[in-house]
Amino acid sequence: MEDFIPAFFQELREKIIMHIESFETKHHFKKKSWSYHNGSGGGEIALLRGNACEKGAVNFSHIKGNKLPFSDKETPFEACGVSLILHMNNPYAPTTHMNIRYLKTEEKDWFGGGYDISPMGFPFEEDASHFHMAAKKALDPHGKDLYENFSQNAKEYFFIPHRKKERGQGGIFFDHYRKKSLKEDFAMVADVGTSFIDATLPILQKRIHQPYKPEDKVLQAKLRAHYVEFNLLYDRGTKFGFLSGGNPEAILCSMPPSAAW
Repeated sequence: MEDFIPAFFQELREKIIMHIESFETKHHFKKKSWSYHNGSGGGEIALLRGNACEKGAVNFSHIKGNKLPFSDKETPFEACGVSLILHMNNPYAPTTHMNIRYLKTEEKDWFGGGYDISPMGFPFEEDASHFHMAAKKALDPHGKDLYENFSQNAKEYFFIPHRKKERGQGGIFFDHYRKKSLKEDFAMVADVGTSFIDATLPILQKRIHQPYKPEDKVLQAKLRAHYVEFNLLYDRGTKFGFLSGGNPEAILCSMPPSAAW
């Protein structure tokens, strides 16, 4: 794997951690390294339990294995990526998620990922509009059709069949993306990853101090349960992590700090 790809993922991860910690006065991310036992490499968990961010995780991984999940044959692979989840304490602040990744086998290589916004019972159209405009701004220089396609992918992907609804207010999602040169495709993915900061932070900064009532937290817990259901039943990243022998603690960082059914 070309060195500039994991180097960028690590740099972006540290930048996002810095911005999230700006919300907190006393709390910081705690980092924990892990080794990949089904091959080589590993990753690092960065977990935050704060005041504004009730639970946040910004994780990096870079692994090599002998069998690519979802493949019928022995397929050596290399995978690298950064993933994050932010579960805010204030129920008016949405849960936000991002994952960008690069996978390579002997025969092909591709990018995947995206990000989305999931209000926990209190959707604001202005927040969704800002979020989507930031995504469109990042994607338009790389192709005028990308935002429309990736946004539709997100509508279909972040859907909870048994609830018959989308997980939240959408976002962008792409997988097995490899269209131009490696550097051109990487430039698109890098812009997506960087734009998550502009898409998300203004919304969180606006909502984390909004007054709320105890019953608002009850609704938040119920919507968090729907988030859990999607991640455990349908999310491809969760399945890939478990099937590839990844670190369970890192995979399950996406779970909210509490939920109610």
